[in-house]
Amino acid sequence: MALARACDPGTNGHMRSRRTSAMASHAYSVSRPSISRQLVRVIATCGLLAVVGCSSKQEPVKPDYSRPLGPGESALRKLGPGQPWPDIARAYRERSADLVEGIDRSIAWFAFPSSRQFFPFEDICTHEQALESLVRFRELVQTSSTPEQFTEAVKDEFDAYQSVGYNGEGVVLFTGYYAPIFQASSIRTSRFRFPIYARPNDLVTEPVTGKPIGRRMSDGTVTSWPTRRDIESSRMLEGTEVAWLDNALDVYIIHVNGSARLDMLDGSTMYVGYAGKTDREYTGLGYAMIEEGLIKKDDLTLSAIKAYYRKHPEQVQELIYRNENYVFFTEYDGSNWPAGSLGVKVTPKVTLATDKAIYPRGGLVLVDTKSLELSAGRVDFNQFMLDQDTGGAIKAPGRADIYMGVGPRAEVLAGGQYAEGNLFYFFLKRPLN
Repeated sequence: MALARACDPGTNGHMRSRRTSAMASHAYSVSRPSISRQLVRVIATCGLLAVVGCSSKQEPVKPDYSRPLGPGESALRKLGPGQPWPDIARAYRERSADLVEGIDRSIAWFAFPSSRQFFPFEDICTHEQALESLVRFRELVQTSSTPEQFTEAVKDEFDAYQSVGYNGEGVVLFTGYYAPIFQASSIRTSRFRFPIYARPNDLVTEPVTGKPIGRRMSDGTVTSWPTRRDIESSRMLEGTEVAWLDNALDVYIIHVNGSARLDMLDGSTMYVGYAGKTDREYTGLGYAMIEEGLIKKDDLTLSAIKAYYRKHPEQVQELIYRNENYVFFTEYDGSNWPAGSLGVKVTPKVTLATDKAIYPRGGLVLVDTKSLELSAGRVDFNQFMLDQDTGGAIKAPGRADIYMGVGPRAEVLAGGQYAEGNLFYFFLKRPLN
Protein backbone atom coordinates (compact mmCIF):
# COMPACT_ATOMS: atom_id res chain seq x y z
CA MET A 1 0.00 0.00 0.00
CA ALA A 2 1.76 3.33 -0.11
CA LEU A 3 0.65 4.70 3.09
CA ALA A 4 1.99 5.43 6.46
CA ARG A 5 0.42 3.84 9.47
CA ALA A 6 0.07 6.09 12.36
CA CYS A 7 0.55 4.03 15.42
CA ASP A 8 0.64 0.43 16.13
CA PRO A 9 -0.78 -1.36 19.08
CA GLY A 10 2.41 -3.27 19.22
CA THR A 11 1.21 -6.64 18.13
CA ASN A 12 1.05 -8.36 14.82
CA GLY A 13 -1.13 -11.10 15.48
CA HIS A 14 2.29 -6.70 9.75
CA MET A 15 2.42 -2.68 9.49
CA ARG A 16 0.09 -1.00 8.02
CA SER A 17 -0.24 2.10 9.35
CA ARG A 18 -0.36 -0.49 11.01
CA ARG A 19 -3.62 3.71 15.57
CA THR A 20 -4.17 6.85 18.13
CA SER A 21 -0.72 8.17 17.80
CA ALA A 22 1.11 8.63 14.70
CA MET A 23 3.71 6.04 14.58
CA ALA A 24 3.14 3.82 17.34
CA SER A 25 0.17 1.32 12.99
CA HIS A 26 -0.27 -0.36 11.42
CA ALA A 27 5.73 -0.16 15.02
CA TYR A 28 2.67 1.24 14.01
CA SER A 29 -0.24 0.20 12.44
CA VAL A 30 0.72 3.01 10.42
CA SER A 31 -0.61 0.00 7.88
CA ARG A 32 0.13 -2.22 3.12
CA PRO A 33 1.54 -1.88 1.04
CA SER A 34 -1.17 -2.07 2.46
CA ILE A 35 -0.94 0.27 -0.02
CA SER A 36 -0.17 -2.67 -0.07
CA ARG A 37 0.17 -1.61 2.02
CA GLN A 38 1.53 1.33 0.57
CA LEU A 39 0.23 3.97 2.81
CA VAL A 40 2.27 4.94 5.72
CA ARG A 41 0.31 3.83 8.65
CA VAL A 42 0.52 6.20 11.47
CA ILE A 43 1.36 4.21 14.47
CA ALA A 44 -1.88 4.73 16.14
CA THR A 45 -1.13 4.84 19.74
CA CYS A 46 0.51 1.62 20.34
CA GLY A 47 -1.75 -0.70 22.09
CA LEU A 48 -3.81 -0.28 25.17
CA LEU A 49 -1.22 -1.19 27.73
CA ALA A 50 -2.68 -2.35 30.99
CA VAL A 51 -1.51 -0.50 34.07
CA VAL A 52 0.11 -2.89 36.48
CA GLY A 53 -1.30 -2.47 39.96
CA CYS A 54 -0.15 -3.67 43.36
CA SER A 55 0.70 -7.30 43.70
CA SER A 56 -2.41 -7.80 45.79
CA LYS A 57 -4.63 -6.65 42.96
CA GLN A 58 -5.53 -8.50 39.82
CA GLU A 59 -3.84 -7.06 36.74
CA PRO A 60 -6.20 -5.76 34.05
CA VAL A 61 -6.34 -7.87 30.93
CA LYS A 62 -4.97 -6.12 27.84
CA PRO A 63 -7.21 -6.62 24.79
CA ASP A 64 -5.57 -8.87 22.22
CA TYR A 65 -6.84 -7.18 19.07
CA SER A 66 -4.63 -9.40 16.92
CA ARG A 67 -6.03 -12.63 18.29
CA PRO A 68 -6.34 -14.99 15.31
CA LEU A 69 -9.44 -16.93 14.44
CA GLY A 70 -9.68 -20.46 15.71
CA PRO A 71 -9.79 -23.49 13.40
CA GLY A 72 -12.92 -23.39 11.27
CA GLU A 73 -14.01 -19.96 12.56
CA SER A 74 -15.23 -17.22 10.24
CA ALA A 75 -14.52 -13.52 10.67
CA LEU A 76 -18.07 -12.61 9.67
CA ARG A 77 -21.38 -13.52 11.26
CA LYS A 78 -24.65 -12.97 9.42
CA LEU A 79 -27.21 -10.88 11.28
CA GLY A 80 -30.29 -12.97 11.80
CA PRO A 81 -33.95 -12.00 12.11
CA GLY A 82 -34.50 -9.66 15.02
CA GLN A 83 -30.85 -8.81 15.46
CA PRO A 84 -30.18 -5.06 15.42
CA TRP A 85 -28.64 -3.51 12.32
CA PRO A 86 -26.19 -0.63 12.39
CA ASP A 87 -27.58 2.87 11.83
CA ILE A 88 -27.51 2.85 8.04
CA ALA A 89 -29.83 5.86 7.81
CA ARG A 90 -27.27 7.95 9.66
CA ALA A 91 -24.44 6.53 7.56
CA TYR A 92 -26.41 7.52 4.46
CA ARG A 93 -26.99 11.07 5.74
CA GLU A 94 -23.36 11.51 6.75
CA ARG A 95 -21.82 9.67 3.80
CA SER A 96 -18.63 10.93 2.25
CA ALA A 97 -18.90 12.98 -0.94
CA ASP A 98 -16.32 10.55 -2.35
CA LEU A 99 -18.26 7.37 -1.53
CA VAL A 100 -19.54 6.79 -5.08
CA GLU A 101 -16.05 7.33 -6.47
CA GLY A 102 -14.74 4.74 -4.03
CA ILE A 103 -17.47 2.30 -5.07
CA ASP A 104 -16.54 2.82 -8.72
CA ARG A 105 -12.93 1.94 -7.93
CA SER A 106 -13.98 -1.32 -6.31
CA ILE A 107 -16.22 -2.08 -9.30
CA ALA A 108 -13.21 -1.48 -11.56
CA TRP A 109 -11.22 -4.01 -9.54
CA PHE A 110 -13.93 -6.64 -9.96
CA ALA A 111 -13.56 -6.18 -13.73
CA PHE A 112 -10.01 -7.54 -13.54
CA PRO A 113 -9.97 -11.29 -14.34
CA SER A 114 -7.49 -11.78 -11.49
CA SER A 115 -10.16 -10.74 -8.96
CA ARG A 116 -12.05 -13.98 -9.56
CA GLN A 117 -9.43 -16.07 -7.79
CA PHE A 118 -10.58 -14.69 -4.43
CA PHE A 119 -14.17 -15.90 -4.82
CA PRO A 120 -16.40 -17.48 -3.81
CA PHE A 121 -15.58 -16.16 -0.37
CA GLU A 122 -16.49 -18.85 2.13
CA ASP A 123 -20.27 -19.32 1.88
CA ILE A 124 -20.89 -15.57 2.06
CA CYS A 125 -20.68 -14.36 -1.52
CA THR A 126 -19.69 -15.20 -5.07
CA HIS A 127 -17.72 -12.90 -7.36
CA GLU A 128 -20.87 -11.95 -9.29
CA GLN A 129 -22.83 -11.38 -6.10
CA ALA A 130 -20.15 -9.13 -4.63
CA LEU A 131 -19.96 -7.08 -7.83
CA GLU A 132 -23.73 -6.80 -8.18
CA SER A 133 -23.92 -5.69 -4.53
CA LEU A 134 -21.70 -2.71 -5.28
CA VAL A 135 -23.61 -1.78 -8.42
CA ARG A 136 -26.96 -1.94 -6.66
CA PHE A 137 -25.75 -0.09 -3.58
CA ARG A 138 -24.37 2.71 -5.74
CA GLU A 139 -27.74 2.96 -7.46
CA LEU A 140 -29.54 3.23 -4.13
CA VAL A 141 -27.15 5.93 -2.90
CA GLN A 142 -27.75 7.97 -6.03
CA THR A 143 -31.51 7.52 -6.36
CA SER A 144 -32.94 7.30 -2.83
CA SER A 145 -35.01 10.35 -1.91
CA THR A 146 -34.70 10.03 1.85
CA PRO A 147 -32.62 8.15 4.42
CA GLU A 148 -35.74 6.18 5.30
CA GLN A 149 -36.27 5.07 1.71
CA PHE A 150 -32.61 4.11 1.45
CA THR A 151 -32.73 2.15 4.70
CA GLU A 152 -35.85 0.25 3.70
CA ALA A 153 -34.34 -0.77 0.36
CA VAL A 154 -31.02 -1.87 1.85
CA LYS A 155 -32.66 -3.98 4.55
CA ASP A 156 -35.00 -5.51 2.00
CA GLU A 157 -32.34 -6.39 -0.57
CA PHE A 158 -29.13 -6.95 1.39
CA ASP A 159 -27.84 -9.26 4.08
CA ALA A 160 -25.63 -7.72 6.75
CA TYR A 161 -22.61 -9.50 8.22
CA GLN A 162 -20.84 -8.33 11.36
CA SER A 163 -17.19 -8.90 12.15
CA VAL A 164 -16.76 -11.12 15.19
CA GLY A 165 -13.98 -8.79 16.34
CA TYR A 166 -11.12 -9.76 18.58
CA ASN A 167 -13.35 -11.12 21.33
CA GLY A 168 -16.13 -12.87 19.42
CA GLU A 169 -18.49 -10.06 20.43
CA GLY A 170 -17.84 -7.70 17.52
CA VAL A 171 -15.23 -5.39 19.03
CA VAL A 172 -12.74 -4.14 16.41
CA LEU A 173 -9.84 -1.73 16.95
CA PHE A 174 -9.82 0.99 14.28
CA THR A 175 -6.50 2.72 13.71
CA GLY A 176 -5.45 5.11 10.94
CA TYR A 177 -2.89 5.42 8.18
CA TYR A 178 -1.85 7.98 5.61
CA ALA A 179 0.31 8.34 2.49
CA PRO A 180 3.80 9.54 3.42
CA ILE A 181 6.32 11.49 1.38
CA PHE A 182 10.07 11.16 1.88
CA GLN A 183 13.24 12.46 0.29
CA ALA A 184 15.41 9.73 -1.22
CA SER A 185 18.19 8.92 -3.66
CA SER A 186 18.56 6.32 -6.40
CA ILE A 187 22.19 5.80 -5.33
CA ARG A 188 23.92 5.63 -1.99
CA THR A 189 25.38 8.94 -0.80
CA SER A 190 26.91 10.23 2.42
CA ARG A 191 23.42 11.31 3.50
CA PHE A 192 21.19 8.65 1.96
CA ARG A 193 22.61 5.40 3.33
CA PHE A 194 19.53 3.38 4.30
CA PRO A 195 18.02 1.21 1.55
CA ILE A 196 14.68 -0.34 0.83
CA TYR A 197 15.00 -3.56 -1.16
CA ALA A 198 13.23 -5.24 -4.05
CA ARG A 199 11.49 -8.58 -3.58
CA PRO A 200 14.08 -11.37 -3.62
CA ASN A 201 13.65 -14.32 -5.96
CA ASP A 202 13.84 -16.80 -3.08
CA LEU A 203 10.86 -15.35 -1.19
CA VAL A 204 8.08 -17.95 -1.14
CA THR A 205 4.47 -16.83 -0.69
CA GLU A 206 1.04 -18.39 -1.13
CA PRO A 207 -0.10 -17.74 -4.73
CA VAL A 208 -3.56 -16.43 -3.88
CA THR A 209 -3.28 -14.69 -0.52
CA GLY A 210 0.35 -13.57 -0.76
CA LYS A 211 0.96 -14.86 2.76
CA PRO A 212 4.70 -15.40 3.33
CA ILE A 213 5.81 -18.99 3.67
CA GLY A 214 9.59 -18.71 3.89
CA ARG A 215 12.81 -18.71 1.89
CA ARG A 216 13.59 -21.28 -0.80
CA MET A 217 17.12 -22.60 -0.43
CA SER A 218 19.40 -23.85 -3.21
CA ASP A 219 18.47 -27.47 -2.46
CA GLY A 220 14.75 -26.70 -2.89
CA THR A 221 13.83 -26.76 0.78
CA VAL A 222 11.95 -23.86 2.36
CA THR A 223 13.14 -22.37 5.61
CA SER A 224 12.33 -19.31 7.70
CA TRP A 225 13.86 -15.99 6.65
CA PRO A 226 16.69 -14.38 8.65
CA THR A 227 15.71 -11.66 11.10
CA ARG A 228 15.67 -7.95 10.28
CA ARG A 229 18.99 -7.51 12.06
CA ASP A 230 20.60 -10.38 10.15
CA ILE A 231 19.28 -9.20 6.77
CA GLU A 232 20.69 -5.72 7.26
CA SER A 233 23.97 -6.61 8.95
CA SER A 234 24.85 -9.35 6.44
CA ARG A 235 24.04 -7.14 3.43
CA MET A 236 22.65 -10.29 1.84
CA LEU A 237 20.36 -8.24 -0.40
CA GLU A 238 23.09 -5.93 -1.70
CA GLY A 239 22.50 -5.03 -5.33
CA THR A 240 18.70 -5.14 -5.08
CA GLU A 241 18.19 -1.67 -3.59
CA VAL A 242 15.12 0.19 -4.88
CA ALA A 243 16.07 3.50 -3.26
CA TRP A 244 18.12 4.96 -0.42
CA LEU A 245 16.58 6.90 2.48
CA ASP A 246 17.93 9.47 4.91
CA ASN A 247 17.61 7.37 8.06
CA ALA A 248 16.56 4.02 9.44
CA LEU A 249 13.33 5.37 10.88
CA ASP A 250 12.13 6.57 7.46
CA VAL A 251 12.82 3.07 6.12
CA TYR A 252 10.93 1.51 8.99
CA ILE A 253 7.91 3.76 8.52
CA ILE A 254 7.77 2.75 4.87
CA HIS A 255 8.02 -0.90 5.91
CA VAL A 256 5.17 -0.56 8.34
CA ASN A 257 2.97 1.33 5.94
CA GLY A 258 3.69 -0.47 2.73
CA SER A 259 4.30 2.40 0.35
CA ALA A 260 5.46 5.95 -0.13
CA ARG A 261 6.15 8.76 -2.55
CA LEU A 262 9.86 9.44 -2.81
CA ASP A 263 11.10 12.86 -3.92
CA MET A 264 14.46 12.02 -5.49
CA LEU A 265 17.63 14.09 -5.45
CA ASP A 266 17.56 14.53 -9.22
CA GLY A 267 14.14 16.17 -9.03
CA SER A 268 12.19 13.12 -10.16
CA THR A 269 9.50 11.34 -8.18
CA MET A 270 9.40 7.63 -7.42
CA TYR A 271 6.40 5.74 -6.08
CA VAL A 272 7.14 2.53 -4.21
CA GLY A 273 4.72 -0.08 -2.98
CA TYR A 274 4.61 -3.36 -1.15
CA ALA A 275 6.01 -6.39 -2.96
CA GLY A 276 6.10 -8.96 -0.18
CA LYS A 277 7.45 -9.62 3.29
CA THR A 278 9.22 -12.31 5.25
CA ASP A 279 7.57 -14.87 7.49
CA ARG A 280 9.13 -13.49 10.66
CA GLU A 281 7.05 -12.08 13.52
CA TYR A 282 6.01 -8.42 13.56
CA THR A 283 6.57 -6.34 16.70
CA GLY A 284 5.54 -2.70 16.98
CA LEU A 285 8.15 -0.03 17.63
CA GLY A 286 5.78 2.16 19.61
CA TYR A 287 4.94 -0.67 21.97
CA ALA A 288 8.63 -1.40 22.47
CA MET A 289 9.37 2.24 23.32
CA ILE A 290 6.59 2.31 25.89
CA GLU A 291 7.76 -0.99 27.32
CA GLU A 292 11.27 0.43 27.74
CA GLY A 293 9.93 3.58 29.41
CA LEU A 294 11.20 5.84 26.63
CA ILE A 295 7.80 7.35 25.87
CA LYS A 296 4.65 7.44 27.95
CA LYS A 297 1.60 5.83 26.41
CA ASP A 298 -0.34 9.10 26.43
CA ASP A 299 2.56 10.89 24.70
CA LEU A 300 3.03 8.36 21.94
CA THR A 301 2.80 10.00 18.52
CA LEU A 302 4.76 9.71 15.32
CA SER A 303 6.23 13.14 16.04
CA ALA A 304 7.35 11.99 19.48
CA ILE A 305 9.02 8.91 18.04
CA LYS A 306 10.79 10.99 15.39
CA ALA A 307 11.99 13.46 18.02
CA TYR A 308 13.35 10.68 20.21
CA TYR A 309 15.05 9.07 17.22
CA ARG A 310 16.85 12.31 16.34
CA LYS A 311 18.40 12.36 19.82
CA HIS A 312 18.93 8.62 20.27
CA PRO A 313 19.12 6.92 16.85
CA GLU A 314 21.14 3.91 18.00
CA GLN A 315 18.77 3.19 20.88
CA VAL A 316 15.73 3.31 18.61
CA GLN A 317 17.53 1.18 16.01
CA GLU A 318 17.90 -1.58 18.58
CA LEU A 319 14.16 -1.46 19.22
CA ILE A 320 13.47 -1.50 15.48
CA TYR A 321 15.42 -4.76 15.31
CA ARG A 322 12.88 -6.32 17.67
CA ASN A 323 10.54 -6.34 14.68
CA GLU A 324 12.03 -9.33 12.86
CA ASN A 325 9.61 -8.98 9.94
CA TYR A 326 11.06 -7.45 6.75
CA VAL A 327 9.16 -5.85 3.86
CA PHE A 328 10.14 -5.59 0.18
CA PHE A 329 9.14 -3.02 -2.43
CA THR A 330 8.67 -2.32 -6.10
CA GLU A 331 8.40 0.88 -8.11
CA TYR A 332 5.03 1.55 -9.72
CA ASP A 333 3.15 4.08 -11.79
CA GLY A 334 2.44 7.21 -9.78
CA SER A 335 -0.72 8.06 -11.73
CA ASN A 336 -2.54 5.67 -9.42
CA TRP A 337 -0.85 6.78 -6.21
CA PRO A 338 -1.62 6.08 -3.53
CA ALA A 339 -3.00 2.67 -4.41
CA GLY A 340 -4.15 -0.02 -2.03
CA SER A 341 -3.55 -3.74 -2.10
CA LEU A 342 -6.25 -4.14 -4.76
CA GLY A 343 -4.25 -1.93 -7.09
CA VAL A 344 -6.89 0.81 -7.15
CA LYS A 345 -6.44 4.32 -5.79
CA VAL A 346 -7.40 4.73 -2.15
CA THR A 347 -9.82 7.41 -0.97
CA PRO A 348 -9.58 9.33 2.34
CA LYS A 349 -12.09 8.11 4.92
CA VAL A 350 -13.60 5.81 2.29
CA THR A 351 -10.89 3.14 1.98
CA LEU A 352 -10.54 0.60 4.77
CA ALA A 353 -7.65 -1.81 5.24
CA THR A 354 -8.32 -5.25 6.69
CA ASP A 355 -6.80 -8.72 6.81
CA LYS A 356 -7.47 -10.09 3.33
CA ALA A 357 -6.93 -13.64 4.50
CA ILE A 358 -10.22 -13.48 6.42
CA TYR A 359 -12.28 -10.64 4.89
CA PRO A 360 -13.69 -10.39 1.34
CA ARG A 361 -11.89 -7.97 -0.96
CA GLY A 362 -13.46 -4.89 -2.49
CA GLY A 363 -16.72 -5.06 -0.61
CA LEU A 364 -18.93 -2.41 0.94
CA VAL A 365 -18.62 -1.99 4.69
CA LEU A 366 -20.00 0.20 7.45
CA VAL A 367 -17.62 1.38 10.17
CA ASP A 368 -19.10 2.52 13.48
CA THR A 369 -16.42 3.98 15.76
CA LYS A 370 -14.89 7.28 16.93
CA SER A 371 -12.57 9.47 14.87
CA LEU A 372 -10.51 12.64 15.26
CA GLU A 373 -11.55 15.92 13.64
CA LEU A 374 -9.05 18.76 13.91
CA SER A 375 -11.79 21.32 14.56
CA ALA A 376 -14.04 19.26 16.80
CA GLY A 377 -11.88 16.70 18.56
CA ARG A 378 -13.09 13.12 18.87
CA VAL A 379 -16.44 12.56 17.16
CA ASP A 380 -18.68 9.71 16.08
CA PHE A 381 -17.59 8.05 12.83
CA ASN A 382 -20.48 6.18 11.20
CA GLN A 383 -19.49 5.75 7.57
CA PHE A 384 -19.93 3.50 4.58
CA MET A 385 -16.50 2.52 3.27
CA LEU A 386 -14.84 0.09 0.85
CA ASP A 387 -12.52 -2.75 1.86
CA GLN A 388 -9.69 -1.92 -0.58
CA ASP A 389 -6.43 -2.33 1.29
CA THR A 390 -4.44 -4.31 3.80
CA GLY A 391 -1.48 -3.74 6.06
CA GLY A 392 1.38 -5.46 7.81
CA ALA A 393 -0.02 -4.93 11.28
CA ILE A 394 -3.61 -5.40 10.22
CA LYS A 395 -4.16 -9.03 11.05
CA ALA A 396 -7.09 -10.93 12.52
CA PRO A 397 -10.74 -9.87 12.83
CA GLY A 398 -10.01 -7.41 15.62
CA ARG A 399 -8.00 -4.94 13.51
CA ALA A 400 -8.89 -2.46 10.75
CA ASP A 401 -7.19 0.67 9.39
CA ILE A 402 -8.89 3.83 8.10
CA TYR A 403 -7.06 5.69 5.32
CA MET A 404 -6.83 9.40 6.17
CA GLY A 405 -5.16 10.92 3.09
CA VAL A 406 -1.82 12.44 2.08
CA GLY A 407 0.51 14.78 3.93
CA PRO A 408 0.86 16.43 7.37
CA ARG A 409 -2.84 16.92 8.12
CA ALA A 410 -3.57 13.30 7.28
CA GLU A 411 -0.66 12.24 9.48
CA VAL A 412 -2.25 14.01 12.46
CA LEU A 413 -5.64 12.43 11.78
CA ALA A 414 -4.10 8.99 11.38
CA GLY A 415 -2.10 9.41 14.53
CA GLY A 416 -5.24 10.32 16.44
CA GLN A 417 -7.22 7.34 15.21
CA TYR A 418 -7.35 4.70 17.91
CA ALA A 419 -10.80 3.56 18.93
CA GLU A 420 -12.88 0.45 19.30
CA GLY A 421 -16.02 -0.03 17.23
CA ASN A 422 -17.99 -2.37 14.99
CA LEU A 423 -17.55 -3.46 11.39
CA PHE A 424 -20.28 -4.64 9.01
CA TYR A 425 -20.31 -5.98 5.42
CA PHE A 426 -23.27 -5.91 3.01
CA PHE A 427 -24.07 -8.30 0.17
CA LEU A 428 -27.19 -8.76 -1.91
CA LYS A 429 -29.40 -11.58 -0.75
CA ARG A 430 -29.18 -14.72 -2.80
CA PRO A 431 -32.34 -15.63 -4.69
CA LEU A 432 -34.36 -18.42 -3.14
CA ASN A 433 -34.13 -21.68 -5.04
